[in-house]
Amino acid sequence: MMGAPGFINIRHFIDGEWVEDPSADQIPLYNPSTGDVIGQVPMASTETSLKAVESAYAAYDSWRRQSVSRRVGFLFDMRRVMEENLEELAYAIAIDQAKHISEARGEVQRVIQIVETACSIPTLIQGEALEGIAGNIVGRVVRSPLGVFGGVAPFNFPALVFGWFIPFAIGVGNTFVFKPSTQSPYFMQKMGDIFTRIGLPKGVINIIHGNRQVPETWYEHPRVSGVCLVGSTPTAKQIAQGCGRGAKRAMLLGGAKNFLVAMEDLQMDIFIENFVNSCYGSAGQRCLAGSIVAAVPEIYDAVVEKIIEASKNVVVGDAFDPSVYMGPVISAGAKAKIEQYIEIGIKEGSNLVLDGRNPTVSEKNRNGYFVGPTVFTEVTPCRTIARQEIFGPVVSIIRIKDLDDALALIRAQEFGNGACIFTQNLYYTEKFIAEADVGMVGVNVGICAPHPYLPFGGIKGSLIGTDKVQGKDGIDFFTQNKTVTVRFAPPAGQYVADGHNQPVKPIVSGPVRSCVAG
Repeated sequence: MMGAPGFINIRHFIDGEWVEDPSADQIPLYNPSTGDVIGQVPMASTETSLKAVESAYAAYDSWRRQSVSRRVGFLFDMRRVMEENLEELAYAIAIDQAKHISEARGEVQRVIQIVETACSIPTLIQGEALEGIAGNIVGRVVRSPLGVFGGVAPFNFPALVFGWFIPFAIGVGNTFVFKPSTQSPYFMQKMGDIFTRIGLPKGVINIIHGNRQVPETWYEHPRVSGVCLVGSTPTAKQIAQGCGRGAKRAMLLGGAKNFLVAMEDLQMDIFIENFVNSCYGSAGQRCLAGSIVAAVPEIYDAVVEKIIEASKNVVVGDAFDPSVYMGPVISAGAKAKIEQYIEIGIKEGSNLVLDGRNPTVSEKNRNGYFVGPTVFTEVTPCRTIARQEIFGPVVSIIRIKDLDDALALIRAQEFGNGACIFTQNLYYTEKFIAEADVGMVGVNVGICAPHPYLPFGGIKGSLIGTDKVQGKDGIDFFTQNKTVTVRFAPPAGQYVADGHNQPVKPIVSGPVRSCVAG
């Protein structure tokens, strides 16, 4: 394991330089595995936030005029240096986010794949052309950048959300101001060093730390073109309102309540393996975490038995302990909120068959923020724990009649992020794909996260707006279409598509003045 970094002073990264903000309030940065204070994070003043925007705006004109191959060249360099420093980047995530080091490595590897995908921007950004529209007129659609974008990241995926936003945004010619979570900012400190190392022009990417006052400076700022967020649905709605006032583009991914549907013909070993990863990976703190297991009567009891057995075998502890499977939740407040949901589940009549409160951990971790695997059975769909996003390792098992019953429950949810089915039946599979009212579907997988080449995002309350992240959706959000009409013929004469002069037969007797070029 790498050595401890010492006390971490988080800094802003503005105009290619590390910036101190001595007048700003500082808040403590914690290691969730131990509860120790390991650093401090500055809460940017309005003045500092505006400097980041001005830096991005000043860099925009020259950056957008760089050839696409040169811009993508920086992405290639970024990918190379990230791969060379994968362990250091993963370590940074495991320190303040306390995702288990094995999962932190996986997160960084996925981000490297996303940067690789963004390296194909010369192909993805190509426009369209149509010849022979009106004889001597050609129509084109070209993609162009918009300007400065702001992005807000949640605590749970400090690397992944960077990958969803920044490589696509800057690859097509925009510049960016990025606000990491104040609870997990260390990864972006490492990325700032990488930006400097690869010689990224100053101002193309700026990193600013603070609370909601940071994005509030973007909403009506004339030099900001759009805002991106991954966070809770209430926060997404607030940002959508702000962007609406300022007529900004908005790409806002919100909350989730994801189903794992267990049909009678599932392969139990595959289901349980995927269940554990889905529900307890990242301590349940991810937008595609399994939260509800919906099982048909034929296998309900067997599913409950296997889930309890597997959940009891999940080892909870320090994020750097190789014998541990699940690390802590992010904060004391998150721990208290999850435990409050457990109490609500008990009071509303659900059956608590495995209580994850106060799990056994080592002495050095006794002040960490740990909640172990928690399982409720005989949960009904109207219960609070079956409707609201808990964002922790709490599982509700619901007895369903059949596939139609499962689909109806998914349809009734406020959220529509992801849902997975476990079956060998082709009819069940195709019906579920067609009718599950979510943005991402999985079949015999517990986490239906698309690979970087495909769009990632939900529907309903899980996505405020229309654009999703990564893939072609990412390109669409960070570019604007410009339609061009070109008359290429000389002033005298009229030419048609085949190059020969042809009389134009009138279709009306009187004069016609067209509303389009002709």
